[in-house]
Amino acid sequence: MNVTLAVKQYISKMIENSGPGMKVLLMDKETTSIVSVVYTQSEILQKEVYLFERIDSQSRDNMKHLKAICFLRPTKENVEHLIQELRRPKYSVYFIYFSNVISKSEIKALAEADEQEVVAEVQEFYGDFIAVNPHLFSLNLHGVARGRSWESSMLSRCTQGLTSVLLALKKCPMIRYQLSSDMSKRLGESVKQIITKEYELFDFRKTEVPPLLLILDRSDDAITPLLNQWTYQAMVHELLGLNNNRIDLSRVPGISKDLREVVLSAENDEFYANNLYLNFGEIGTNIKNLMEDFQKKRPKGQQKLESISDMKAFVDNYPQFKKMSGTVSKHVTVVGELSRLVSERQLMEVSELEQELACQNDHSNAQQSVRRLLQNPRLSELDAVRLVMLYALRYERHSSSILPALMDELSRRGVSERHRRMVKSVVEYGGKRVRGSDLITPTDAVAITKQFFKGLSGVENVYAQHQPLLHDTLDQLIKGRLKDSQFPYLGASSLRDRPQDIIVFMIGGATYEEALTVYNLNRSTPGVRIVLGGSSIHNTKSFLEEVMSAMSHSGERAPGGSGRHGNRR
Repeated sequence: MNVTLAVKQYISKMIENSGPGMKVLLMDKETTSIVSVVYTQSEILQKEVYLFERIDSQSRDNMKHLKAICFLRPTKENVEHLIQELRRPKYSVYFIYFSNVISKSEIKALAEADEQEVVAEVQEFYGDFIAVNPHLFSLNLHGVARGRSWESSMLSRCTQGLTSVLLALKKCPMIRYQLSSDMSKRLGESVKQIITKEYELFDFRKTEVPPLLLILDRSDDAITPLLNQWTYQAMVHELLGLNNNRIDLSRVPGISKDLREVVLSAENDEFYANNLYLNFGEIGTNIKNLMEDFQKKRPKGQQKLESISDMKAFVDNYPQFKKMSGTVSKHVTVVGELSRLVSERQLMEVSELEQELACQNDHSNAQQSVRRLLQNPRLSELDAVRLVMLYALRYERHSSSILPALMDELSRRGVSERHRRMVKSVVEYGGKRVRGSDLITPTDAVAITKQFFKGLSGVENVYAQHQPLLHDTLDQLIKGRLKDSQFPYLGASSLRDRPQDIIVFMIGGATYEEALTVYNLNRSTPGVRIVLGGSSIHNTKSFLEEVMSAMSHSGERAPGGSGRHGNRR
């Protein structure tokens, strides 16, 4: 189960189907992101695709010498754009691929518009999601909830994204959902409805143990997205922001023009692929090795080009050298900026306390530590608020809670009212009252002992004590111990065999820490394959926006996605 490979194969097939000759790739805003995450422009250029255009662009020229490959979401707007396009075609022939199921009536409308008979093919290729890593996908959706109910258009979009992942991976799963979340149940029912309606599409070869779709709700674990991260990919997203594999470095002091935006993709950056899940200390060492390797391979300034073969060798090696030079300067810049931010914001001290709040149960020590750090003038507003949020989630019902005093301290620090309001919102969103699981307390002596020893084993240290709730949930699921009473099956009787292919979807957004958990479980559990998806991939800032968006509607009667279930737009 590899979502990156699934999307790449679809795109390769589109290009192959159009045969030899010069091509234009015609996309919409969302499919542009879907393609750019798995393929670089230079890779697609090698396949005779010389032009990339948006279907909604008014300024495209007539180019009858080009074939058009259209890769579009099956939305009303896109179908309308296509109808207009086919009435006055700009290209010689059209190969049309929709990223999801399209209705027969819309196909009919396209056929009627194709008076000049330029359409060679119309197919559904189910790449309607962003393949972030081989085992991680996102729908890039923010603000999916109104209170505890669906924002109406979002239920439909999540259903489409999720069914497209199932079709791309060729899985017709049994569905389990988090009982404490009405949104999880609604999404499960909506996906099941599409599977029933489009049963021919889901008619895959039966496996001995059916695949499983597990639908979870972010509000059950509001702690994970609030923690600072120390592995490369997660840290980049937390401190710099990763958007469709791109990082905006334009605010970095003294940044050179060509490094203002850089792409980090494990598909075509070997260093990134090898360091994605390593911690910050190891990455520093590996950057040093990368630099030294680069110095050795660098063409010497006085390199003698005395013969034709010398020149040929130089020219042959130059592209590789240039690529390596780009990789080195990119990672040195990124790691340098991470390092600057860690030191400027004193994140090692902050992170140590975050881990203590998330994993330990010592109120008197916790309150002293939070108070002490809030006195530090170098603490950023975000970090100050984050510590108070973690304290509030951890000790919200403690008899000696000092939350009011901490809120006063935030006021004295000059923390904005909006940030202070977020503390209350986070507790409303993910506090004890709404959680279906016991998020924090280790339930037995073994768990406590394990935690203690983990703290002693060198690098797996104070900064990596925390395990997301997802780890426990999946561990129980794999062992066949996940309670039906908390995670019921939808419609079917429960499955007695332990699942092998598991697709997890997190309503309200997943995190890179959870992706790391899934990566590690895939490596350590032979025979089990897990893919994680989320409505988005959060860092602390985007998570807080999600919370504020949901909670600003929590008092009103939310519409709850009362439109047609899983309707196709």
